[in-house]
Order: sequence, then structure tokens, then C-alpha cells
Amino acid sequence: MSVHEKISKCIQSGEKGGERHKGLRKIAPDIKKAASHVQKAIHNFQAITIFKERGYSDWSVSAGFYALYHLLLAIVIKEGYESRNQRCTFAVIEKMIEEKKLSITLEELKEIDDTDIDLGHSETMLDLRERYQYLTKTQMEEQEFNIFKTRVKYLFDKLRNDIER
Repeated sequence: MSVHEKISKCIQSGEKGGERHKGLRKIAPDIKKAASHVQKAIHNFQAITIFKERGYSDWSVSAGFYALYHLLLAIVIKEGYESRNQRCTFAVIEKMIEEKKLSITLEELKEIDDTDIDLGHSETMLDLRERYQYLTKTQMEEQEFNIFKTRVKYLFDKLRNDIER
């Protein structure tokens, strides 16, 4: 399914369900709301280290994923959409990448979540989040944590730069 078809389907879903819809709605770009998502992203990014220091590195993974996801939501809101669905958020970002509105690449986006496209590389942030959220392991190995945090930081900085442009 093309990115335009995905977005069209998301908009159809956004027209149903009232305030708690499960799709995408066209809205006026909202810089203030976007800034709130950036603050939430910063909060979540800081939590990565706090969780690790307190022995909860399994929760560091969720914090890292959602740090990046809130930056994606900020971008989507600046573009004039309200998203209540991760698939829809990723579709808008994919469209913006195709339109060369963002510096993040499709390959980098798929490091966060590659549900729709298999690039054949290691686990995505979403894969890691689901593994640590749904399985019983409570600690990341030190090397795995360091690689994870470094990659989140790289993508975090890149997305923030896109937001601030």
C-alpha cells in the first residue's frame, strides 16, 4: 500500500470515533502543542538513564521509543495533523521524507519501527520495546544498553533539528 493510501485510510479512521478517534485528522499546525511533545520527548529521554541507574533498564527501552515517538508527533502536529495511531504517525513522517521535508531518512525511520518494510537489519526500537515490555527479562546487557542509548540519542538529535527548522 502506498504512503498516500495509508494516509487516506488513516484520515477515514480519524473521521470516526469523535474525540477518541483511532486515526488521523487534519488540523491547523499547532506550534505550542508541538513544543509540548518536544518537552515530553526530553522527559522520556532523561528517563532512559534514570531507569538504568535504578535497575529498570527494561523500562529504558520504552522511554527511548516514546522519546522518539513524541518527536514524531511534534513533527506531525507542525505539519497540520492530529494522530491517534502509530501507523498513521509513521505514514505522515514517511510522506514528509519522500517530499524531502525532513533530514531523517526512511532507513532511519525504520530503525524506530519497520513494521511495514523489512530492511533486514537488527531489532527496531519497537521490537526492543515489545520484547522488554511483554517478556520477562528486566535488565539490558551493558553493551546492548549503550548501543541502544547512542542510537536513540542520534535519532533524537536529528528529529529535534528537523522540528526546529
